Amino acid sequence: MIEIKKVETKSELKQFIRFNYEMYKDNPYSVPDLYEDMLNTFNREKNGAFEFCEADYFLAYKDGTLVGRVAAIINHKANQTWNTKNVRFGWIDFIDDPEVSKALINTVEQWGKDHGMTHIQGPLGFTDMDAEGMLIEGFDQLGTMATIYNYPYYPQHMEKLGFAKEADWIEMQLFMPEDSQVPEKHKRISEMVMKRYNLRIKKYTSSKKIREEYGEAIFELVNEAFAPLYGYSALSPRQIRQYIDMYLPIVDLRMITLILDENDQLVGAGLSMPSLSRALQKAKGKLFPFGWYHLAKVLYLHQYGDCLDLLLVAVKPEYQNKGVNALLFYDLIPVYAKLGFKYAESNVELETNDKVQAQWSYFEHKVHKRRRSFVKDINI
Repeated sequence: MIEIKKVETKSELKQFIRFNYEMYKDNPYSVPDLYEDMLNTFNREKNGAFEFCEADYFLAYKDGTLVGRVAAIINHKANQTWNTKNVRFGWIDFIDDPEVSKALINTVEQWGKDHGMTHIQGPLGFTDMDAEGMLIEGFDQLGTMATIYNYPYYPQHMEKLGFAKEADWIEMQLFMPEDSQVPEKHKRISEMVMKRYNLRIKKYTSSKKIREEYGEAIFELVNEAFAPLYGYSALSPRQIRQYIDMYLPIVDLRMITLILDENDQLVGAGLSMPSLSRALQKAKGKLFPFGWYHLAKVLYLHQYGDCLDLLLVAVKPEYQNKGVNALLFYDLIPVYAKLGFKYAESNVELETNDKVQAQWSYFEHKVHKRRRSFVKDINI
């Protein structure tokens, strides 16, 4: 007998968040969410996504033991943008028991029906800035702080529950040039692009100054560049302020490159940071009492490993396919080499996004992970 309980107390929310860590604490490839970040994510007053989202969180028990969790989410802005009536399931975890996964999904379906929805999709978060997609390939690859890790039986359960593929994302592993130099062809294209379109590279040494001058513009560019992508809903001004506060103070400014036009308007942005995967594993997903030390070694003491995460690459639509991406990495490759990085994680990109994948031709690369969003009609 599976009992489903709605999360209503702080203690239950803590159980909801930490259930993932308990399931995967001995898995060498899973990267735990940072508990303190998750508290803010699920807080209706602190997370700006609740301006246009509603959600409830559920725990599954079997014989009194916690065996699963799931979030039921409606992103009204995304539904309006894409003319859909979708309820999302997110942050789903369950033991390898079909009764548990079925009970969790049935709960989200009923919750969605009660709110007038016709389809269930996921795993998705509140917005694209949350982790999305169930891992279907690459179970023996280290995850990143921005992605979901799950056991191989998860997608098998989804298929048995009648779900079909809605979208796939791939993740690339990109290798730095062996001589640590920008390839000659890449350099030639970049210099030609700068001259032809009258563009220039902008760098900063002050996080305060970049926030003041281009902080909002970076995430407004994200809204513009990502607008056509699967399920995207534009970031609100409040969310933009949250992400400015979250990322710009901690990112090594050498790893931020902005591309400006002749009028100092932002047309391209690249943000990357050293991988926090190992640090989060050592921190066990919590800042306190000692987890902060492992993160501080990377973020503030600059004890970087050999892997970096490409957090964000965005180019204004009218400049896409014109070599602006090449210009970003024309600047960043020497920085990566100087800091000792050997390879990079692209994080998720839609398998159909040819524009993004074309930019990786500048690197030796391989696809090493794939993840999926599933969908099902809840009226059937």
